[in-house]
Amino acid sequence: MCIGLPMKIVEPPSGLSLQALCEGRGERRQVNLYLVGSQEPGTWVLVFSDHARRVLDDEEAGQIMLALDGLEAALSGETDFDRFFPDLPSRLPSPEGRGQR
Repeated sequence: MCIGLPMKIVEPPSGLSLQALCEGRGERRQVNLYLVGSQEPGTWVLVFSDHARRVLDDEEAGQIMLALDGLEAALSGETDFDRFFPDLPSRLPSPEGRGQR
């Protein structure tokens, strides 16, 4: 299974290369930006296998990080997940959306 990680660009690409130094979740790595183009430092990107797939805003990056924290908590045996998904109570399913995928 491949999980996308939100990472923030620390050093932008230089020259013709579209490799940027990014950091997130306690690690730093070189990330390929070919799919999202050159981005400025401080920009969040969603990274799969060292390739940025799309640009994220601060709110979405935070939500993804909380969800990943929730996954780690579940793997550690925790059962209270409300703090990891604060947006879910306001997003109750609508009758129109039932049964759709």
